[in-house]
Amino acid sequence: MVWYSLSQISIEELVKYFKKADYKYIVLGMFFGLLSHLSRAYRWQFQLEPMGYKIKLGNSIMAVFATYLINYTIPRAGEVARASILTNYEGVPFEKGFGTIVAERIADMIVMLGIIAVTLFLQFDFIYDFLVEKFDPIKIGIALVGLIILIIFFLRFIKKSPSKIAIKIKDFVGGLVEGALSIFKMKKKWAFIFHTLFIWAMYVLMFYVTTFSLEEMHDIPFAAVLIGFIAASFSIAATNGGIGSYPEAIVLVFTSLFFIPEDPSRAFGWIVWSSQTLLIVVFGGLSLIYLPIFNRKKAV
Repeated sequence: MVWYSLSQISIEELVKYFKKADYKYIVLGMFFGLLSHLSRAYRWQFQLEPMGYKIKLGNSIMAVFATYLINYTIPRAGEVARASILTNYEGVPFEKGFGTIVAERIADMIVMLGIIAVTLFLQFDFIYDFLVEKFDPIKIGIALVGLIILIIFFLRFIKKSPSKIAIKIKDFVGGLVEGALSIFKMKKKWAFIFHTLFIWAMYVLMFYVTTFSLEEMHDIPFAAVLIGFIAASFSIAATNGGIGSYPEAIVLVFTSLFFIPEDPSRAFGWIVWSSQTLLIVVFGGLSLIYLPIFNRKKAV
């Protein structure tokens, strides 16, 4: 994906866009991104409290940054590492910590669906035509039904089997369920909801503010920003940190739906991705280095 993206624009042209970019908007976008990560770390504490775990905010912050950094290696591996960090330094059972991460992803997905609903309302014709052209609703329905049937058979097998492996799986699933249900047991539900909305508001602001860094992006409609943001978000979820796919997702939206020229669209995608990646690399790297030092000091 990196090769493909860079093959569509000369390095000299891309560098030219980076040089002429207004970096005060890029830094502001990075600041909004930083706020979202800090809010996510603070929100995590609300989920763990109902299960009797009061974790240090420092460990929560560093675990979140480490998560994003590790996701640049193998997609979603960071979530496993995040729960493992909590197990190693806070004594939270892995399955319960991972369950809270699943729960927060569900909450995030609900907000994302809300953003999609708003975007759909603003640009219904564009999105409807695109989905009908790219996806077959019948095939998607058949795949979902098949997946549900497989899950039902698997659950029935685990429930009836007396084997040690089945028992371990049941205990693991039980921990996941407890972690996922922590949202409904927490005392600070409204604080959790506020931080969830705040996180995604910062994500959108990060993306929107960075459009002002390039003159060619100044007049794009806000609907284009929302659709581009959604496409870019899915590219991160589907690949390791959106490497290469992030700018191409933006190009696909900006050029095919809003007829914005490819070069500035691609350059903008690389500017947003590079700035946020720099943030993650710096803070994620420092977190991985400082985690054992921080916890050794606390232990002493």
